[in-house]
Amino acid sequence: MEIISGFSKLSKSQKLAWLAEQVADNKEEFIAEFESYLHRDTQVQKLYDEFSENTLTNFYMPYGLVPNVMINGKLYAVPMVIEESSVVAAAAGSAKFWLERGGFKAKVIDTKKIGQVHFLWEGDFKKLDVLFDELREVMLDNTALITSNMRARGGGIIDIDLVNMTHIEPHYYQIKATFETCESMGANFINTCLEEFARSLKDWMANSEHFVGKEKEPLVIMSILSNYTPECLVRAWVECPVAELGYFDDMPPELFAYKFSKALMIAKNDPHRATTHNKGIFNGIDAVTLATGNDFRAIEACGHTYACRNGKYQSLTDCSIEDGMFKFWIEVPIAVGTVGGLTSLHPLVKKSFEILDSPNAQELMQIMAVIGLAQNFGAVKSLITTGIQKGHMKMHLLNILKHFDASETEVKYAIEHFKTNVVSFRAVRDVLDSIRVKVKE
Repeated sequence: MEIISGFSKLSKSQKLAWLAEQVADNKEEFIAEFESYLHRDTQVQKLYDEFSENTLTNFYMPYGLVPNVMINGKLYAVPMVIEESSVVAAAAGSAKFWLERGGFKAKVIDTKKIGQVHFLWEGDFKKLDVLFDELREVMLDNTALITSNMRARGGGIIDIDLVNMTHIEPHYYQIKATFETCESMGANFINTCLEEFARSLKDWMANSEHFVGKEKEPLVIMSILSNYTPECLVRAWVECPVAELGYFDDMPPELFAYKFSKALMIAKNDPHRATTHNKGIFNGIDAVTLATGNDFRAIEACGHTYACRNGKYQSLTDCSIEDGMFKFWIEVPIAVGTVGGLTSLHPLVKKSFEILDSPNAQELMQIMAVIGLAQNFGAVKSLITTGIQKGHMKMHLLNILKHFDASETEVKYAIEHFKTNVVSFRAVRDVLDSIRVKVKE
């Protein structure tokens, strides 16, 4: 691979030609395959190209649907974008299971978001602390124009605090601000406000008669929102009498509930299990996040940090069995938007919101939390009953058959065979080999 300058300035066809020259034996075939994934509508493709940088083509992901999701008495069909076998099926199975037992309940606990100005300052903290109310008013005045539209929608800057961090690093302080961003995720809004706070801090100190010498020269390190939003929190839950859980094959409901609660206990106390447990939760949450054009990296990073809030990494879900009632719930921070970003640009994102009946940000938080809970219920149910591989590998069977270029006849035979046999890569290969030997004979 050669070093190249000015790659970003090349046209798409020039970028592809350069890449083909570097890696492909058959350059025309290489380029044609990339171009085959471009959208037939050039205007739509132009839109996709502008979402990112150095775009060559489109990378397709399956867009699935989970029907029968009852949340607070309202029925949803929830779109999910994910490539992992069995995820959508597991969520759909859980949704149907709980539909027959009253559905899911959910509520938003809070929607506050955080941003910080990090700065170094060689001065008397007590003096700054006493004068901070004055600085706060300056910051609010200087951001009034920026926040006017957000305030008109019921949001804006909720509070601005001074945080002494000198126990971490000498002379290190923060301006920590709390925001309400209503229907938008709010990253650009928050960062714009924070950068104005930093400018206001420097100007205020430089022009204040209360500070002298180095006290007039704070060194701003950075101004940035935090994706850790523990006060942007949603809770979702299901509950029913243990007896109404029903039988799982030959497993009575009492044993199922007991094993389920112990599985949650393990995920609360063993970080190895908790990591995989929470990964399953985000299989659901991330898939809805992608389908609605939100930032799954921010949501997942926040969720994992929240899972450590008690000093060790733990499950995001909980379970209780009290007085014959089974209850299963999740409490997770989710910061999302229903306006801005891709929500009004990406054609399928717009369809997702149409399918979801145009939810506001709080409703979308609830939907995501519910799908995460549904996904987790399905995963734990499989683990404590049939095992995770039985359902997962049967969903994965078609992918394995594709790998071996199975014909339509071979696919039908294999599906029938593996209704009563364990699916594995080797087992599928052996079955196909046996079919092909017979055909040759």
